[in-house]
Amino acid sequence: MEGSFSNNFLTAFLLLLAFTSQINSNSAARIPAGTTSTEFIKTSCSATTYPKLCFNSLSSHSSAIRTDPKLLAQTALSVSLNTARSTSTMMVKLSQSHGMKPREVAAMHDCVEELSDSVDQLRKSLGEMGQLNGPNYGLVMNDIQTWVSAALTDEDTCTEGFGGKAQNGNLKNTVRVQILNVAHMTSNALALINNYAALHE
Repeated sequence: MEGSFSNNFLTAFLLLLAFTSQINSNSAARIPAGTTSTEFIKTSCSATTYPKLCFNSLSSHSSAIRTDPKLLAQTALSVSLNTARSTSTMMVKLSQSHGMKPREVAAMHDCVEELSDSVDQLRKSLGEMGQLNGPNYGLVMNDIQTWVSAALTDEDTCTEGFGGKAQNGNLKNTVRVQILNVAHMTSNALALINNYAALHE
């Protein structure tokens, strides 16, 4: 009886060891040995919609990111949040400018609200990134993806508010350039988050 238990335990242990080794082998295969952090970032960014912006915004953080997909996604989200915050502050100041047309005033007001919502969603997402190691990984990741997607929608809605020929001019161009930059950053962050999530499927 005791010998049978020992044999069963040993068999189970060896199976677990083999399974763990296979997981580690698969994980290692995703990132070739000897890959530098800069190469890792560049390769990862190539899968985003705006790879050049992605690499330029993240390469300075290579020492912190190393070759860790989670740290890459987390850093991209942090960079996106910081950009959204600074742009939101700029938009608030612009909204207080004098001489705007009524339609521009309305568009600016909406845009300020949408950017504020975007900042909140990105902030919540970044906070949740630290909770991904728990038993509720799937639920937490789903929340993060939902919030970042919503932030991107808010940013896109802001740029749409300044569409059309009725708002040609410096204000429209300034707003669109700034908001598109935030939206592209957020799009890249979402892509890297999705890539990280795919590693756990």
